[in-house]
Amino acid sequence: MPESLVAGLRLAPDELTRPFAPEQFPFKTTEDLEPFRGVLGQERAVEALQFGVAMPRPGYNVFVMGEPGTGRFSFVKRYLKAEAKRQATPSDWVYVNHFDEPREPRSIELPAGTAADFIADVNHLVDNLLSTFPAVFETPTYQQKKAVIDRAFNQRYDKALDVIERLSLEKGVALYRDSSNIAFTPMSEGKALDEAEFAQLPEAERERFHADIAVLEERLNEELTGLPQWKRESSNQLRQLNEETITLALQPLLAPLSEKYAENAGVCAYLQAVQVNLLKTVFDLLSDDKPDAHRRELLEEQYCPSLIVGHHTDGGAPVVFESHPTYDNLFGRIEYNTDQGALYTSYRQLRPGALHRANGGFLVLEAEKMLGEPFVWEALKRALQSHKLKMESPLGDLGRIATVTLTPQTIPLQLKVVIIGSRQLYYALQDADPDFQEMFRVLVDFDEDIPLAEESLEQFAQLLKTRTSEEGLAPLTSSAVARLATYSARLAEHQGRLSARIGDLFQLVSEADFIRNLAGDGATDAGHIERALKAKATRTGRVSARIIDDMLAGIILIDTEGAAIGKCNGLTVLEVGDSAFGVPARISATVYPGGSGIVDIEREVNLGQPIHSKGVMILTGFLGSRYAQEFPLEISASIALEQSYGYVDGDSASLGEVCTLISALSRTPLKQCFSITGSINQFGEVQAVGGVNEKIEGFFRLCEARGLTGEQGAIIPYSNVANLMLDERVLQAVRAGLFHVYAVRHVDEALSLLVGEPAGAADEQGRFPAGSVNARVVERLRGIAEMGMQEASEEKPQDPSAG
Repeated sequence: MPESLVAGLRLAPDELTRPFAPEQFPFKTTEDLEPFRGVLGQERAVEALQFGVAMPRPGYNVFVMGEPGTGRFSFVKRYLKAEAKRQATPSDWVYVNHFDEPREPRSIELPAGTAADFIADVNHLVDNLLSTFPAVFETPTYQQKKAVIDRAFNQRYDKALDVIERLSLEKGVALYRDSSNIAFTPMSEGKALDEAEFAQLPEAERERFHADIAVLEERLNEELTGLPQWKRESSNQLRQLNEETITLALQPLLAPLSEKYAENAGVCAYLQAVQVNLLKTVFDLLSDDKPDAHRRELLEEQYCPSLIVGHHTDGGAPVVFESHPTYDNLFGRIEYNTDQGALYTSYRQLRPGALHRANGGFLVLEAEKMLGEPFVWEALKRALQSHKLKMESPLGDLGRIATVTLTPQTIPLQLKVVIIGSRQLYYALQDADPDFQEMFRVLVDFDEDIPLAEESLEQFAQLLKTRTSEEGLAPLTSSAVARLATYSARLAEHQGRLSARIGDLFQLVSEADFIRNLAGDGATDAGHIERALKAKATRTGRVSARIIDDMLAGIILIDTEGAAIGKCNGLTVLEVGDSAFGVPARISATVYPGGSGIVDIEREVNLGQPIHSKGVMILTGFLGSRYAQEFPLEISASIALEQSYGYVDGDSASLGEVCTLISALSRTPLKQCFSITGSINQFGEVQAVGGVNEKIEGFFRLCEARGLTGEQGAIIPYSNVANLMLDERVLQAVRAGLFHVYAVRHVDEALSLLVGEPAGAADEQGRFPAGSVNARVVERLRGIAEMGMQEASEEKPQDPSAG
């Protein structure tokens, strides 16, 4: 093959990477820089978040999507906290007892920062109640009024009994009375008779006594007919006295509270309800026979408000991140106590959730965690659609609660929900849930890559300064920042971009700082970065090292010299944990007459994933359109990725597969000193693939282990040149002429490199130069097609009438 053609495809060392130089960073260390508080290169996402936060209309909740490590989470929290400080502080909320229906506690809204004062005021009221009652019932005034009522009743009672007593004496019968009973006893000579004495009386006298006592009892009943009415009147008078006494005693206690909270209708209604309830319960709650501690506990259980959410007066809007978004943690829960095995609860056992704390502000949730919790997503949608926050047990609808529960009054809900999740989850929610788009109308999309602009490198360095300052790490030198920028471009797999995966970058900075600390240096330099990278590669490199050892030992068959028909070295990428590395893999093809077409062995054994199978089918289309215009494509061929025992996906092997198939068809050996990666379309044009850096470095490591010959190299799509950010060891070998990287645009260019001669270009009639590889392919395919047509004609039954 002419050297000029090879040289035209060979990439210069400068094209294989874009290193950043310390001179691009005009500072000595990051200590000289101002901190960077924004988010690097995410203008679209920042504008979307600003719009979502500022938009007051309902439904404009925010979904932040992007990959982890892009800084999306920390930026969102930082931005929300800054915005929240400028917003009004929302109201405080408490729950109070609903005396008429204790199972339905009432909610009370209070101005921001005043809930604690209100609770303290009610506690002070409890103290006053304890000191006022029952002492108020022991005052002379109360006792005198009570004595008048009691005396009036006793006088009526005594008057009735006096009449009966006179009548009984006239008949020689004594009347005895105590607190509960009235009895008649016969008398003789002014002395009451006991049972023995009475029995000794003559029968006639005993009969007379019986008759007289019966008359007296009947008369007693007549005189005491009005007794229930007297008792009722006395009780009413006593109750009225008690209510007047309690009301007068409560007036100085409740009046200051009523005056203080006169503008709050909810508090005023509650204080009135407290007063009415105390009229009924003060004797039960505050009787003398109960210990003070028990009386206080009873009063608190009845009257002290239960705090749901309280704010600082000038704290701004709340920003709440719920890291464990269970139903109870979001919506609150109703707790229970046990009494002799029975469960019971009250308004004081209501526990708020993140939605209560975030009401009037912002709630930040992680989508994956939230959707993994039962009941949460549907309940969150209901709350956002109704603008009401309802506290209930989700098991209640399932009939799983076998005890009395509460139905607290709902609280108005007004907040922004910010969900952070992946792209896949966002699109899945859009497809599966029609309500999602209506409620989360603002999409904040964090890109994985950052275009290099004039200010990007300066902001990049400032971001590193911010991080090192926050984490207490040593400053970075300009050469260290340059090395980190190069590493960031490698993560982005693009010479004109930086990676937005800031988390990976900060992880490397932390590891480099650890190495710096061990060395006792004052600042982190490029050498520390290099050692951290090498240490990480060593920690995660067991699998790749084992694969190279197997290749060197001949367990995995990969040739790096010589030539062979129907074989070439493809390139794959394996991901193990957080590391990815390239591994050469042999691609083989065989061809024989028949009509089976091109068989993808991976697909046939269900190891080939859809994209890989698509690549093989495109390959069939390319072969047919390129070589079989004048005859049918009647071949049987099989393609395999040798010694691959797992699933195979992606179409990056299709360029190698078509070259291997052409080699088998034309019986032309391919140089094994090359490895190849690339996708093709049906016109033979080579398309970009992913993981190109890892793939080249994987083949280079094998060649380096066997010894670099100067002929070895990797063939990649030309459209991948901008993605090259190769390791320094590869670059040194390329500069020394020991290893090469070639970029091709068409199958013919790759084929020419692999066979060592021009593949042959078609003329205007579509014919290839005689003797070229492509011409030999056409001849082979024509021969197979003619062989198939001849066999078909021989098998065709002859007409018996012929001849």
